[in-house]
Formats: sequence, C-alpha cells, structure tokens
Amino acid sequence: MTQGAKKYGVLVCVDGSAASDAAVAWGTREALLRDLPITLVHAVPPVVVGWPVGQLYADMPEWQQDSAKHVIDQARKTLNASVGSSAPPEIHTETVYSAIVPALVEASNDARMIVAGSQGLGAVGRLLLGSVTAGLVHYAHCPVAVIHSAEGAAPDPGAPVVLGVDGSPASEDATALAFDEASRRGVGLVAVHVWSDVGVFPILGMDWHDREIQAAETLAERLAGWQDRYPDVRIERKLFCDKPSEWLLKESERAQLVVVGSRGRGGFPGMLLGSVSSAVAQSARVPVLVVR
Repeated sequence: MTQGAKKYGVLVCVDGSAASDAAVAWGTREALLRDLPITLVHAVPPVVVGWPVGQLYADMPEWQQDSAKHVIDQARKTLNASVGSSAPPEIHTETVYSAIVPALVEASNDARMIVAGSQGLGAVGRLLLGSVTAGLVHYAHCPVAVIHSAEGAAPDPGAPVVLGVDGSPASEDATALAFDEASRRGVGLVAVHVWSDVGVFPILGMDWHDREIQAAETLAERLAGWQDRYPDVRIERKLFCDKPSEWLLKESERAQLVVVGSRGRGGFPGMLLGSVSSAVAQSARVPVLVVR
C-alpha cells in the first residue's frame, strides 16, 4: 500500500442508486490510479419505533440487514465490472447502523478521499445536491468527490483536469491535488483564475489592464512550484473577470474532472462551503473534487 494510505483508502458511499453505481465506478478507477484500497460503506439509519416515543432499535432489523446486503452486493458487482483487465484493488465493505452523515463524516477522518453520487435514492431533480452528499462536502475531513456521471456519458479520459485558483489556503491544497490527478491521468491541467468577482465597469483612476496583468503574474507564481514538481503536466492558464462559478462550469464542459477548494477568498476556518464550490459541485456534469 502506497502514499501512507489510511485505513479506508478510497471510501465510497453506496446506497443502491444509479448515482451510487457511478460513484463506485469512479472510485474504483481512482483507487487503481493511486494503488489504494477501496472501501464500500453503506450507512443505515436506525429505525424509530412508535412506543415508547422516540425509542430506537438497538440492533439493525433483519429486513434492513437484507437490504444492506443487497446494496453491498450490487456495489461489488459494479466494482468488479469497472476493473476491466486490471488487477482489482484491495476491497473492503462496511455497513454502519447509525445516522448517515455523522457516520460518514467520522469515517472520513481515516480516508484519503470520500466518493459520493450527486443524488441518492429519493433525490428530486438536479436542483440540489443529495442531502448526504451536501453534508459530506460541508463537513468531511478529506477531499470529497461528487460524481454526476450517472446522468450522461462518462467524461472523456483524455480530457483535461480543471482547477479553480483563488489564492486561499483551500485553493493551495486543491492545486496540489489537481496536479497530482492530472499527472496520474496523463492529461493537461486548465488553471482558471477569476481576477475580480465583479464585472468590469469603469471606476475613476482604476486601470483594469494593469489589474489583469497583475492577476496573470499572481497565477503564474501560484503554479510555478507545482509545475516544477510535475513537469509532465501541460498547463493552460485562463483568466476571467466576474462570476467564478460560471467560468468554471463552462470550462468543465470539456474536462474530465474539476478540482476546487472548499472556501474562496474571504473564507475563514469553520465557514460553510464557499458559494463557488457549492455551485460547481451542484451543477457540473463531470466529477468534482472539493478539497477542504
């Protein structure tokens, strides 16, 4: 096992849905790329009985055990189908009888990455992330991959990785992961930097051309050290003004993966997921890695 892998390696949340199957397939490929074990985890919420009011079953009822076994078996079949001709990764399975989001957040302490479908069973439309996935991208202790591939064709494996760069600490961690992902896939990296969050409009005494030149210099400085570390990764720099999420989503249309930090400029420790990261994780049609 490499890279100082934690107990779970790549941890994939499974629930039997189509989005869950897409998460298993993507997580399997990620585990193979990184030579990590993969853990399929299914969390089962405790059953509340009517009397006494609010009492929980101490143990998982038999019908839930049967359902959990079916979910895990289905996930294993999807995993095996995703391996192809490669040697399979080390596989573990786990069923947790607990509140779903807290159980998965706790497990994320011991995972290199946690992978979840954008919608689970019972999700309504594309308007919001599934409640479990939203909880993970807000509170997990490791990078969270949000997988949307169940909604359409799988991303082109030759397409680039897109990175959102804003200079925040979370953005620095996202930069490190994005270079690593691009290098392992043998593809290019598109670094997107929005140098102003407001549109370009005339302000007395402000030279927007100079501001853009400064932004280009800043982006080059942010990428320089990583480019030296990953000389095999070809970098394409993109500078825009206004609405970072819209530009990232536009660039995602020709990408296989988008990597963003969990907080943007002005974020502070303990702050909930930044609006840009949230919008991209919610609306992109390719996998999104949110780095906390």
